[in-house]
Amino acid sequence: MNDMNGARFPDDGAEGDEGVEEAFVDAEFDAGLLEEELRRAAAVLDPVPAELRRLAVEAYALHDLDAKVAELTFDSLVDALPVRGATDVPRMLTFRAGELTVDVEVTGQGLMGQVLPPQSARIEVLGGPQAAAPVPVDTLGRFTSDTPPSGPFALRLRTGGDVIVTEWLRA
Repeated sequence: MNDMNGARFPDDGAEGDEGVEEAFVDAEFDAGLLEEELRRAAAVLDPVPAELRRLAVEAYALHDLDAKVAELTFDSLVDALPVRGATDVPRMLTFRAGELTVDVEVTGQGLMGQVLPPQSARIEVLGGPQAAAPVPVDTLGRFTSDTPPSGPFALRLRTGGDVIVTEWLRA
């Protein structure tokens, strides 16, 4: 069978089909070379944005195998009884990791909370593409942040040699 330009294509059952299939099977196919070519083409035509690459590296750097995960034991959105007529009430959260408890109040003005038992700690508010925001902790374990979390957030506490991370929540 011929196309409009005179090129010959084998018909179903025509005698040239077996030679075409054998030539394809016999041709040396290097999947690694193909993958490398596709990677180069993607890097040129659709490169990974620098900000996304930075976020990925930072997310990996945050991965700490020795970190303890603080379990959410109370969330006022789920566990508290609603108060009639109350509007714009703060969200109350309690996290627990072993003997350590962290109480947090989330409002439109920021975060306020306390680490119990009181101890020196460093707290960072993690969230989105911005860098972790450090929050000072006083000698009674109290802390405040004037920046309300926007979107998903978590807290990372460093107490002595321990690193404790809360689960991610939406503000």
